[in-house]
Parts: sequence; C-alpha cells; structure tokens
Amino acid sequence: MKLFWIVLGSLLAAGSSGMAQTTSKAYGAMLEAMYRKSVPLVTVDELKKMPDVVLLDTRTKEEYNVSHLPNAYWVGYDDFDLKRLPAIQKQANVVLYCSVGYRSERVGEKLLAAGYRRVHNLYGSLFEWVNQGNPVVDNQGKPTQRVHAYSRLWGVWLKRGDKVYD
Repeated sequence: MKLFWIVLGSLLAAGSSGMAQTTSKAYGAMLEAMYRKSVPLVTVDELKKMPDVVLLDTRTKEEYNVSHLPNAYWVGYDDFDLKRLPAIQKQANVVLYCSVGYRSERVGEKLLAAGYRRVHNLYGSLFEWVNQGNPVVDNQGKPTQRVHAYSRLWGVWLKRGDKVYD
C-alpha cells in the first residue's frame, strides 16, 4: 500500500507543473522512495561501460516477450528460482532489471544471499533504458519499438516506445 501512495504522490507532483524536468524529478523521487538500496545501483551509462555483463530480466515472461534488453536472460520474479539462471559464475557482473527496478531489487537480494558478489540493479530499469533512447528486442531478437508498460499507472513513466499493456 505504501508503494501505491508513493506512486500517486509522484504522479500528482509530475502532473501539477506539466514540465518534463519536473516529471523527471518526480520519477527520480519515486525511485528513491521505492528502492531499499539493498542491491548496488548502476546507471544506464555505467551499464554500457561494464565489461562482460550478464543481464537478467525479472519481469513476467509476457513482458519479456514483448521486448527486453539485447542479450538479456529471462528469470522472472513471482516464480523466480535460482535453477532458472543460466550458468553464471558467482563473481560475474550481473545486472538485473524490471520495469522500474522494484522487482529486480528483490531478485538481486536473493542472488546476493546465494553468494553472487557483483550484483547490480539497473536504476530506473527498462523504462530508463528506453527513455534514454536505447534499443530493445522482441522474443525473436529483432529490434522493436514495443515496450510492455506493466500497467497504465506505471506506464506514465515510460516516455518513449509504443506502450503495450497486454
């Protein structure tokens, strides 16, 4: 319920001025309030510079099938299981993402507890990646403009791409 009020307050703050910069500040404020910071954060720019990264998508399979970061593996959230991970060494650079970073942080906590040492949560996650103009691919590995926006409430934070809700 707390998360609902954080999102609602951020939406009201963003809508009150109509300025893109305020929306960006509201998005940042919402993320700051939502993250536990239990998993180190990495920005989109930092991710692009990281060597040998293993990308893990923690959204639903349906969201992943619409689009995902190139070369990302789907691992899920609600039914996440360490057995689903590809063969990842415990010292590998692992970056997790979901729509905005909440679900990926929870999965990151599980990876850290399982002994993975270089686990990061992508700040702003898929929405931030797409909002900065970076590519996503569909379940065939082909570039797409379609992005699963999770829900209409959360979809307000996605500023680029063709929003998909089903």
